Amino acid sequence: MTLEDLRRLRRARDRMDREFAEPLDMAELARTALMSAGHFQRSFRKAFGETPYSYLMTRRVERAKALLRRGDLTVTEVCMAVGCTSLGSFSSRFTELVGETPSAYRARDHEESTVIPSCVARTFTRPRRRPY
Repeated sequence: MTLEDLRRLRRARDRMDREFAEPLDMAELARTALMSAGHFQRSFRKAFGETPYSYLMTRRVERAKALLRRGDLTVTEVCMAVGCTSLGSFSSRFTELVGETPSAYRARDHEESTVIPSCVARTFTRPRRRPY
């Protein structure tokens, strides 16, 4: 993989970070990286260790956790706010990555995390795929 390929992949990943709540499809992201869809998906996985879709959903769940900790939005409102269109798919992915349902996460006390600086909290609260 060339340095130019990595730059283009980072450009697509940065777009996912910025526009995670927008409806993004793989063909559109591949165009951002100036690659075919298949080549983009293989190259992204090789460079970053996960598929583009998995990365995007992890980013959405990460943002959903922050919104659920606030407690002023319902799970459905959070689902829509982070760019998911199916509550069932969102709940399944959230549970897979976090280890508890969005409702249980929202209901839990998050008082202990309010004293942690956000830059540190982001590192430790980032959802990670759990091994089966």
